[in-house]
Amino acid sequence: MESRTEAGLIGPGSFVENKVFGWATFRPVRDREKCTMCLLCWFYCPEGTIVRISERGDLMTNYDYCKGCGVCANECPVDAIKMVRGKT
Repeated sequence: MESRTEAGLIGPGSFVENKVFGWATFRPVRDREKCTMCLLCWFYCPEGTIVRISERGDLMTNYDYCKGCGVCANECPVDAIKMVRGKT
């Protein structure tokens, strides 16, 4: 459930108003060869920044809103996501 505060929206899905581009220390990078498309990264992303971009199911991370928390990499069962230091 999201709530509005003076600072903007808070709660799941609040990323739509809270861009973080430029301040994240790490960013997720997915190895397409290793990825099995299990979608656990999509399911566990706390901000919902992982989206499908094609009919065959390719994924994309919206770095404008990704905080670089690493939940996606931690949940990946085949270690297809690495957290890379650098600006998103």
